[in-house]
Parts: sequence; C-alpha cells; structure tokens
Amino acid sequence: MQVIENSKIKEKMYIEKISNGLTVIMIPKAKIKKKYITWGVNFGSIDNQFILGDESEVTRIPDGVAHYLEHKMFEQRSGINSLDTLTNLGVDANAYTTNTYTTYLYECTDNFYEALDEFMDYVQNPYYTAENVEKERGIIEQEIAMYDDEPGQAIYMNLLKSMYYRNPINIDIAGTKESIAEIDENVLYTIYNHFYVPENMVIIACGDFDPEGLLENIKKRMIMKPSHTKITRVYEEEPDSIVRKEVSKNMEISIPIFMIGYKDKIPSGNMVRKDLALEILSEIIMGKSSKLYKRLYDEKLITSSLGFDYEYGRTFSHFLIQGLSNEPEKVISEIKNEIEFFKARGITDEDFERTKKKIYGEYVKDYNDPDTIASGVLADYFNGINSFAFLEEFDCIKKEDLIDVLNTVFMEDKKVVSIIRGNKSEEEEEE
Repeated sequence: MQVIENSKIKEKMYIEKISNGLTVIMIPKAKIKKKYITWGVNFGSIDNQFILGDESEVTRIPDGVAHYLEHKMFEQRSGINSLDTLTNLGVDANAYTTNTYTTYLYECTDNFYEALDEFMDYVQNPYYTAENVEKERGIIEQEIAMYDDEPGQAIYMNLLKSMYYRNPINIDIAGTKESIAEIDENVLYTIYNHFYVPENMVIIACGDFDPEGLLENIKKRMIMKPSHTKITRVYEEEPDSIVRKEVSKNMEISIPIFMIGYKDKIPSGNMVRKDLALEILSEIIMGKSSKLYKRLYDEKLITSSLGFDYEYGRTFSHFLIQGLSNEPEKVISEIKNEIEFFKARGITDEDFERTKKKIYGEYVKDYNDPDTIASGVLADYFNGINSFAFLEEFDCIKKEDLIDVLNTVFMEDKKVVSIIRGNKSEEEEEE
C-alpha cells in the first residue's frame, strides 16, 4: 500500500490499487466521529460520444444519461430502494453527477460497515427495466423544469452557452426533456457495463478507521468482474473564441444577478499552481479585504461579497465571478477597471504574502472535516491531482505566477457577461 504524508498538517493518504483495477484512497482521522465514503465513476455529462473497442463508428448517447443513470442506481431487483435501507441504518446517503464524473456516497457516525454492505451492493448490481426507467422520466423532467426556473442555474448555463460552441459543458447535466425521452434501459446498461468498471472507478474514505481493516472490508465486498471493451472518449474540437460577449434574461428576482466568465485554455501543465495563483490573485483584487470590495460596498453597489471560482476538467477551463447588484453594469465596469489597474501596477509583496497565508490557513482548516476532505480528493483525483499538492505548492508559488495568470486568463476578448434581471412591472413596460 502506498502512503503519502504531508508533514505540515500531519495527514496521511493510503492508496491501494486492488487486483481488479479499483483504486482505494483512505485518509484516516483519529478521534473524529464522522466517517465519509464516496465511490466515484469517471463518467460525467460531457462524456456523450465515444468509440467502443476497435469499432470505427462513434457512439452518441442522449444528453443527460450520466445523471439519469445516477438516479436509477438505488432501485433494486427486490423492489427496495437502497436509499431507504441506508437511511434506516442512520446514515446520510446521496449521489451527484458533475460534468466529468458521477459519485455515490454516505456519511455516518455509527453502522459504517453495515452501511458498506448495502452501499457496495447497489453500486455493483444495477437493475433497469422499461417500467422503472419510464417511471423515473417524469421525476427527472420535473427536476429539469425546476432548474430552468432557478436563477442561479439560468445565469450559469446562459454564460456557458455564450462561452462554448461545441463543448458539451454548455449542456445542462440533467439534459433536456427532449433528450431524456431517448433514454431507455438498454442505453443505461450500455453505459454501466462499459464505464462502471473497477479500473474506471475510485473509492475514497475519510474518518476514524484502520486503513488496512477498511481495505480488507472493501475487497471482500467487491464483485470481481472482467474488464470490458476499451473506451475511447470523443470530444469535438472547441474554438478558442467565445460565442457572444453578453447574454441577459428576465426572471422573478428582487436583485439582479451577474456573472462574468473568462474562457481559458484546455488544462495543461501545473494546474495546482495555476489554481492557487488564481485564488490568491482574486482574493487580492476582489476579496472581502480588497479596496474594490470596500468601495463597491460603501457605494451600496453590492450588498454581499463577490464569489469567484476556477472550474476546469479534461476538455475545458474558465474563471467565474458572480455577484448581486442593482447596477450590475457599473459593478462589472468597476471589476474590469480594477483588473486593468493591477495589470498596470502589478502585485505588491505585502498583498501577496498576506493573502497567501490567509488562503493557506483556509486549506489547513478544511482538513478538519471528513466530507470536505473526501469530496475534494475525489474531484482532484479525476483531474489527475494529488490533493496534498495544493498544500505543498504554497512553498513554491511566487508573485510572478499571479502576474502570469492575470495577463493570460483575464482577457477581454475571452470574457462573457451573463445577467439575470427582475421582471418589469406593467408600469415600467408602458414607459
């Protein structure tokens, strides 16, 4: 078993690739009552085209299959829903689908190994029929309709559709009402049999347990399945340019929401350093201790902090800034001016060192919570990153790294603005 240790935070990560190809990662946390386990599959919403084995034809599946399959995993041949079984054991179980992976999870303080029986049983034994797949369709249609009415989702999807031409990240993870109408039990079994195989999966656990003991418990519950046909994922080439610069929509909201997105290059090189550089830089420019935030807040242009995030996967990357304002255009202009100011002036040593220490402290604090640790390790794993690298990279990151991302990511010709405004009243429309 491989052991990776971070001496600064005194944490260890135990990694084992068992004989059937499944990777197991364990982060023991002594004297913490909660245990958290997640079983991730390297299959997400963007994986809608692939070639099976030596075939020459590309298989194209309907949008929303990854999410649909996630919904159907809990229903068992016995008629019992595994979520109910896990809930009756006193554990909190769930699942979610992202653009690049799907994962199943539970957390608990008691009955961890009893829950592991059910957990590993349902993930390894799918049961899809024409009837139960059809029954789920209405539920997912309602979920899609709910997201369509959610301003936070609308502003995000409008931005992605304005940023990406062909990358399927611009399609909602749940798909559309039309696309899920094409999904049946045969499609779900095809995906399960080719993607839900041990070498394409990882189990990550965090909590108070003995790694050797947990590993043995996982091994004895594994169904030893043979590997299936090789999969070659197919992604259409995406232009560097954006589709459009601005998009807006009216919805039932009291304060307008805005989102700024910068389309970046396909991930390559040291993504840990780039991610950290963007996080430190963003905090300096627009974080709660920044001059920009104080100015916007004092002028009542914003009522809460600005949110920012760097999202990336194997075929995409973009940086997002989001906020609430009754004057979104003015705030967007102020953010642009502040970015240009820092491009011209640079970053001071004082700002760099102070902010780096602050963010390092937040990373260390995250290692107190098992679900934050495990979910973070999972996301990093599918990006080809060892999570401890973020903590280690703090020693190597330099002010020049911030200058580099400032000048290469925050490009006006790669910027998209998405705004959700409130619906106009009849009086305003008459004017």
